[in-house]
Amino acid sequence: MGHPFPIREIARQAGLSEATVDRVLNNRGGVRESTVREVRQAVTDLHRQRTQVRIGGRTFMVDIVMQAPERFSSAVRTALEAELPTLRPAVVRSRFHFRETGSPAELADTLDRIGRRGTQGVVLKAPDVPEVTSAAGRLIAAGIPVVTLVTDLPGSGRHAYVGMDDRAAGATAAYLVGQWLGDRPGAVLTTLSRSFYRNEEEREMGFRSALRAALPRRRMVEVTDADGLDASQYALVLAALERDPEIRAVYSIGGGNAATLAAFAALGRECAVFVAHDLDEDNTRLLHERRLSAVLHHDLRQDMRRACRAVMRAHGALPESAVPAWPSPIQVVTPFNMPLPPEGAVTRRP
Repeated sequence: MGHPFPIREIARQAGLSEATVDRVLNNRGGVRESTVREVRQAVTDLHRQRTQVRIGGRTFMVDIVMQAPERFSSAVRTALEAELPTLRPAVVRSRFHFRETGSPAELADTLDRIGRRGTQGVVLKAPDVPEVTSAAGRLIAAGIPVVTLVTDLPGSGRHAYVGMDDRAAGATAAYLVGQWLGDRPGAVLTTLSRSFYRNEEEREMGFRSALRAALPRRRMVEVTDADGLDASQYALVLAALERDPEIRAVYSIGGGNAATLAAFAALGRECAVFVAHDLDEDNTRLLHERRLSAVLHHDLRQDMRRACRAVMRAHGALPESAVPAWPSPIQVVTPFNMPLPPEGAVTRRP
């Protein structure tokens, strides 16, 4: 595990003692495999963030906690690490706690462990359930700023929310589906990862309200609780399509879009209109292939910059005006107006 970093830097990055890190680095044994992985991940993160770690400036250690499909959490990591150099003269160091599924109690335990070992801030994407809201509240009570990302926890007392206006996003999706589907008959399938994510609930309400106002006879069918994971998404969508032969359009709120399209293909069915969220790797490819009609996108790099600046503002390092309170702009992306990838990013084209 060759590296140029002092043990104290690795220990801080990993949230472990210097003695534990020393045992791992020198293969002395007596350390759990999960701890070894934490040390290795810390060294990897330090290498990735090396251009931003320097002497001088104020240092903020920020923990990024997310329950989301790997394709989205990877996009968040890439966006954050692309933004770190722009935050100078402050130095922002990040630790990542990503999970695709898990119970609220497990997520709350992660937040409590972060609070015990210390941090300058937590950027959190998590379901709006009592266990998580309470754990976030405990961090705030301990003087640790919490910034919610993409989906909000308004009852937690969080310092800031960074993300789009989800009701407006849902209404935008309804407008696009209505325009493209026109007078053709057919039902619209809405797919959510979990109903307890506030952003997904808000998007669904915005979509339902706008579609009913414009096209009161257009029927909607809902699929939920697939966690945005391909296997469960495929099974649930396939079952919905088999039950309802009139489904012709999709508003994907929670992801798993390749699996949704695979379910249509398995039954030889056409998806006439498909509106999705977020330009992750899957959606970028599907949009290039013209298999998605449009993607509702918000700039993750801008969001991560705002989240870090919100943490700095909470510590008094920036004035109130340095972090705008308005939502992230909603971009309607088609194959003809794709945003440029971050500098240095590897892109895959079909």
